[in-house]
Parts: sequence; structure tokens; C-alpha cells
Amino acid sequence: MEPWPWYVAGPLIGLLVPLLLWLGNKPFGVSRSFKHICAATTPIKLKFFDYNWKDHLWNLFLVAGVVLGAFIASNYMNDGSQVAISNETVSDIKALGITSFEGLVPSDLFNWESLLTAKGILFMIVGGFFVGFGTRYAGGCTSGHSITGLSNLQLPSLIATICFFIGGLISTYFLIPLVLN
Repeated sequence: MEPWPWYVAGPLIGLLVPLLLWLGNKPFGVSRSFKHICAATTPIKLKFFDYNWKDHLWNLFLVAGVVLGAFIASNYMNDGSQVAISNETVSDIKALGITSFEGLVPSDLFNWESLLTAKGILFMIVGGFFVGFGTRYAGGCTSGHSITGLSNLQLPSLIATICFFIGGLISTYFLIPLVLN
């Protein structure tokens, strides 16, 4: 009923990289699967999606496993307790007007009623667009760059990971308080 400790989860994630190298230098990352899904389902021929997506079928199974694992964990391995965050973080979040701490995300922001509000559109639609655009522009997602790219000593992945952290800090300390106040 609890998350795996860091000393179990960390080495398992770390062993993923040599496994992917052993299997033929397969790039790890969830965002790459969206390209494969589009290549498999797009009815018109676009140059960007014109490749043999079946060679990357393993990546689609990886994403299906992530979705299935998340479903199983949230529905059958969840004891209903709230996410454990520090008291300082709770105080900071309450100062921004968020009062709900049940579940994985604050229901004050992430619910169907607030989706069509200005804040909801900004967080879910505009934020989702920027995540998707940034992932494509950076040539991969945080997991792909920060796990596989850094372990392969790729300079673009180091730059992307640094930018991820800078973007997170800017969002945390400037953008989110601006939007929520």
C-alpha cells in the first residue's frame, strides 16, 4: 500500500538503461509513443509519420503497461490517504487558495467544473499544449532525456534536463502564484 522505497525503485530504473542498450540501443521515453500512435492511426500520409512504426511496438507496450499499472495502483493498491507533502508546502499551497489535499492532485484545480474556467483552461489546455510542444521541441520528454539521455552522456539531454529544472522553478515561484492570485 506504500510506494516502493527509493533504494528499490532507483536501481530498477537504473537497470532499465543497460537493458535497453542490450536490446539494441532503444531510446526510452513516453512521449515517443505518441508519434508511433499517430503513425499507426493517421489516415493520410505525412512525411513525419511515414516510417515503420511496428519496429517500435515495444514502446507502445511500455506505455500500455504504465497506464495499466497506474490504473491498478490507483484503484486496487490505494488506501485513500492523501499524498504526503511537507508542512511548509501545505502552508505555501494554502496561501495560494488551494484547500483540498485529498487524492493525487488538488481537486480545487483539477475537476470537471473548473475545466471551463479561465484557470482551468490555462492549466489544462494551455499547459498541456506547452508540455506537448516542449516535448517535441526538446526531442523528448523528461524521462527520455533525464534517464536515458543523461546515462548515455548526451549533451542535448543535459541541456534539456537543466531547462526542465529551470522551467519548474519559474513555474513554481512565478507563474503558478501569478495565475492563482
